[in-house]
Amino acid sequence: MSGWLCIAGLGPGDPHLVTPEVSAAIDAATDIVGYIPYVARIAPRAALTLHPSDNRVELDRARAALQMAAEGRQVVVVSSGDPGVFAMASAVFEALEHHPEWQQLDIRVLPGITAMLAAAARAGAPLGHDFCAINLSDNLKPASLIEARVRAAAEADFAMAFYNPRSASRPHTFGRILDVLRGICGPDRLITFARAVSTADEHIHTVTLSEATPEMADMRTVVLVGNAATRRVGRFVYTPRSAV
Repeated sequence: MSGWLCIAGLGPGDPHLVTPEVSAAIDAATDIVGYIPYVARIAPRAALTLHPSDNRVELDRARAALQMAAEGRQVVVVSSGDPGVFAMASAVFEALEHHPEWQQLDIRVLPGITAMLAAAARAGAPLGHDFCAINLSDNLKPASLIEARVRAAAEADFAMAFYNPRSASRPHTFGRILDVLRGICGPDRLITFARAVSTADEHIHTVTLSEATPEMADMRTVVLVGNAATRRVGRFVYTPRSAV
């Protein structure tokens, strides 16, 4: 098989945050596959075919990319942030699991800067100790499981990063998560809303849980919740490295 497949992370938005490894793969590609706004970040050029598709066809997209690589093409599947964080790497391997004929392909996962880590860097160091990441979308798991995981993380005093906190189709569920957090963590816990990090629309806002409202988040927002030791220092927020 002469083709290859790279699953690449484009970072949070700023082109300067795309790694050289990812840029080199894109420069060598014959085909770019991905969700419409992510493919739009790739500059068209001769001999490069762009394959944008909707956000809810991940497995179809993965199978199409694997098929093109099996046919001898050089394919890059793009995700925002890191492809292994709620993104396309998992979808590609799920598709690969059902197609043993493609399992000898040259497949590489190229990491990127996640929205979570870019947001934390802008805020200071709110994820400076143990933390977890939870996707609040209920497209691929039930809301009851999301709430159970948030409860468990809060009760264990993890700092938390929430992806996809609030959408037009589920405007009220994030309010429920805030209520859960207030009940376990108390009203003074720090929470940071980081919207469109590294783009012209970037906005970073830190408040306490008592001040937080669901409307502070949308699908372009990463929400960072500190642990019990997280505190402000000047304009920054940080979590000490020591838990004692």
